[in-house]
Amino acid sequence: MEKIKNIIFDYGNVIFAIDFRIAQKTLTQIGISNIEDFFGHKGHNTLFDELETGSITPAQFREGIRLETKNPALTDAEIDAAWNSLLIGITPETLDVLAEAKKHYRTFLLSNTNQIHFDYFTDYLQKEFQVDGNDHLFEKTYYSHEMLLRKPNVEIFERVIRENNLNPAETLFIDDSPQHLVGAKEAGLQTLLMTKHPKDLGTFLKSKGLLV
Repeated sequence: MEKIKNIIFDYGNVIFAIDFRIAQKTLTQIGISNIEDFFGHKGHNTLFDELETGSITPAQFREGIRLETKNPALTDAEIDAAWNSLLIGITPETLDVLAEAKKHYRTFLLSNTNQIHFDYFTDYLQKEFQVDGNDHLFEKTYYSHEMLLRKPNVEIFERVIRENNLNPAETLFIDDSPQHLVGAKEAGLQTLLMTKHPKDLGTFLKSKGLLV
């Protein structure tokens, strides 16, 4: 691996623990009958991609859920609670690791997310750690619903590279999804697949020689 000067981190299951199985269960409980097709490992309904790229609003997403469940009485709060059940949390140790990494590298966050999840984890970080979001942990944060692009589209990586004058050969992208690494490699970035639980991010980075 060429000398790394910059690190771009994914968020879900690299920094912030998430659990798709819990979301599958809660979405089923509010009336999604075909969960493996609707929100499964092999694919998902276009509602999720559209929400993550800002193509639809949270209100339109919720209406899509009501149509899918054939339950117009579902409240916004019920839908948001089911969707946000995906989000588990982050440890203080992980925040410390990111602060340490920022001392040695230019660090960035690049996440496929959406306004509903963004609002949830922003509120969570304030309540749990009294911090205003993730901005203090990185030089810059990038979220798909604000960029109107999502990984693994090569354009999302090229935009981060261009806006921050990064040398791709000296920049590492870390993600837990192999398919997202494909787009990063197309953009010329070095890549690592996250194979640990987010609470072990420090151990993972040390095992790769990125922190001591």
